[in-house]
Amino acid sequence: MMDNFAPSLSHVLASEGGYVNNPRDPGGATNKGITQREYDAWRARHGQPHRDVLLIDNNEVEAIYREDYWNKICGDQLPHGVDYCMFDFAVNSGPHEADVTVQRAIRALQDSADVVIDGVIGPKTLAALSNADPRRIINEICTERLSFMKEHCDWADFGNGWDKRVASVEITARGMA
Repeated sequence: MMDNFAPSLSHVLASEGGYVNNPRDPGGATNKGITQREYDAWRARHGQPHRDVLLIDNNEVEAIYREDYWNKICGDQLPHGVDYCMFDFAVNSGPHEADVTVQRAIRALQDSADVVIDGVIGPKTLAALSNADPRRIINEICTERLSFMKEHCDWADFGNGWDKRVASVEITARGMA
């Protein structure tokens, strides 16, 4: 697959916005979708001192999203559209949850798919994805994602925005497929 990281990141950043520190958000201070805790961990892994997430630069944002999300969902190996759909989900809910959901989607759409729902995108999952209609996979992922989010304890506070985001992701991802 061709690298679809740049346009996918652009869409994610449009949804994430800038600096926020909403007291109702358990993630705390966040800038461009990167929490302070996540930024601290990334900087520590790269031998850099603590710095306020408000000061995060665009190169760091891109590196964090590529290393901690895109690469973990095997974004470069996913069909166009599915890559962005999974990436956005991973940013919101973690790469493992996105991986499990795509595996459930494959199993729901392909009874014969030999895909184990283990949260690891491996050769069997990638092979099944290459044989699937990406638009149907995107629809199934978004349906599962919304169902997952509705069970989240913060749905009352953030559900309206999450619902709109998932709808937008589905439309954009289907257009990329």
